[in-house]
Amino acid sequence: MTEQGVRWTADQVLALAPDAASRKAGSKLAAPGPWSGTGSSREGMVWGLCRGGGGTPYRTAVDVAQAVGGSGPAYMYSCPSRKFPCKHALGLLLLWSGGEEGVPAGREPEWAERWAAGRRRTQGKREAGPEGSASGPLDAEGARRRAERRAERITGGVTELEERLADLLRSGLAGAEQAGYGPWEETAARMVDAQAPGLAARVRELGAVPASGPGWPVRLLEECALLHLLDRGWLHRERLPADLAATVRTRVGLPSSADGPPVRDHWLVLAQYDTPDPKLTTRRIWLYGTTTGRTALLLSYGAAGRAPDLTLPVGLALDAELSAYPGAGQQRAALGEQFTPPAPTGARPPGVSTREAAGRYGEALRRDPWQESVPVTLADVVPTPDGASWQLADARGDTALPLTSAALARPGLWRLAALSGGAPVRVFGECGHRGFTPLTAWPTGPGEAVRLC
Repeated sequence: MTEQGVRWTADQVLALAPDAASRKAGSKLAAPGPWSGTGSSREGMVWGLCRGGGGTPYRTAVDVAQAVGGSGPAYMYSCPSRKFPCKHALGLLLLWSGGEEGVPAGREPEWAERWAAGRRRTQGKREAGPEGSASGPLDAEGARRRAERRAERITGGVTELEERLADLLRSGLAGAEQAGYGPWEETAARMVDAQAPGLAARVRELGAVPASGPGWPVRLLEECALLHLLDRGWLHRERLPADLAATVRTRVGLPSSADGPPVRDHWLVLAQYDTPDPKLTTRRIWLYGTTTGRTALLLSYGAAGRAPDLTLPVGLALDAELSAYPGAGQQRAALGEQFTPPAPTGARPPGVSTREAAGRYGEALRRDPWQESVPVTLADVVPTPDGASWQLADARGDTALPLTSAALARPGLWRLAALSGGAPVRVFGECGHRGFTPLTAWPTGPGEAVRLC
């Protein structure tokens, strides 16, 4: 939105839904019937009252301007839903996306204005920071000592892990299948005690390899070698180049901050998808700088069962600053100041051939051997069946990239095939050693971005 009065499309609204059930329920409320007192302002507020099961309608308001903290749309609703956003917020935004007939321009009612004012006050307190907090040399010295103690614990955990890997190789990989998952979970718990969550996660992945089907011994040996390489990198981190040492610290699980200089650009939202686990939902948002040509990754987290706060609809572009995290070949960045809300755009990322995409992944491994995939846009590829699987065949060459098993299990594969219809399309996704995972596609001619995840 170059102006805050520009309305989103229905697809951009549905991209905010936490799950398929919410999308379906929100779509049923995208009609004027249950709504009253609807309106929107050029400041980015949308509001309305939705008739519910009781006598009192549910108050619903959405700040689509993303003015507070750069964390995406903010929601207020009086219904008891625990989903974020709820079906009423989705229905209101879908109605708003249809034009002024359903949600006319107007002035905020008192209850919506009071909510927006409270949010502004809260944000002001956050930006001001806590008063009277301790600072100075004593704090710096305490932080240094805590960092040293944690590094010592991680070193102890790494040493123990190296012994575990050596025992595995001495006794033979067949023993891993017979032992089951228990010893790996115990080792992962030891890594958690050593304050190395990155190592713990990789150890848990090792425990699942023996049950992954034919060829598992080769995969287990490969993963053990990468884990051994990470261990050695930590033990000799002082000898590594600064960027690679930062990557090792990140892979082990040490936190880092986005200390790179802010880079302002019009960032095209390439893709957004969630990866849930029993304790945490991780949201990945890929951006492309239309001026800098840089691809960046934003990460956002939510507790189990709740969607992360940060939401950026795919296909829009926003004028904003990003700051990079340290590390060799890392794309992760933090979203800084946003100068305008996301706006519709005709921009598309430039594409490469399938051969060039594989080459880019190879180059990334030279900088970060633990990199599982890299973001890449393929130009002029055709989704093609390949036996029991699928591949993206280069329309201008004789090479192709196989799709990952994750891509084959998603309904987005059929949306991609329907969009193509046998003709070349442009596809953004993640390319790695397991294949290519398509996330977003564009038709050859005019047309909006199509989400595949």
